[in-house]
Amino acid sequence: LACDRLERDDSLRVVIVTGAGDQAFAAGADLHSINQLGPRAMADYIELGQRAMRRLETLRVPVLAALNGVALGGGLELALACDIILACTDTKVGLPEVGLGVIPGFGGTQRLIQRCGVGVARRMIYSGEMIPAVEAHRLGVVDVISDSQQLLPEARRLAGVIASRAPLAVRQAKKVIRNAEERMLLSGLRDEVETFLKLFETTDREEGMNAFLQRRDPVFTGR
Repeated sequence: LACDRLERDDSLRVVIVTGAGDQAFAAGADLHSINQLGPRAMADYIELGQRAMRRLETLRVPVLAALNGVALGGGLELALACDIILACTDTKVGLPEVGLGVIPGFGGTQRLIQRCGVGVARRMIYSGEMIPAVEAHRLGVVDVISDSQQLLPEARRLAGVIASRAPLAVRQAKKVIRNAEERMLLSGLRDEVETFLKLFETTDREEGMNAFLQRRDPVFTGR
């Protein structure tokens, strides 16, 4: 709905997405709730998440993500659906889903490959480790880093530069760039959903999420 309202605003040139407060941009899904979902409800949840990311990604104007705190799991996937990612130097990013027995389900596997290449995607997704913003910038996950006090001013400065350019040209540039990636992305997103839902039915997924909620190390069995 928010994206629909933005789309109707003809004066809109750029969007900045950031988190409330100063602790997190977005820390991912509520595992307490997800752990209670059945297969059908989980499928609906994943489909909804993918549609939301696609809606943001296909907004006609550029979208900047300003990571003012940790961006984990679905939080990083939200940032990856944006055009440009800025982060403060003391934040961390990661896709920790394999530690819960699943994979990123909101487009993280596909958009991370497109943004950083297969090598970086493998490292981050296989390990599930959080990496600091400086390292994320070196790897190409993050485009711009700055200290926490300058993050939003820098995001607004960059947004102002983009907004000063010819709006039709900027929109068409976004469209052409997206078209170049679209065919592979759409196929990959479908594969990601189907794989996530298969893993959601495994014993390892149940163990991973329960262990996280119980604050203990998981014991995975490969089943």
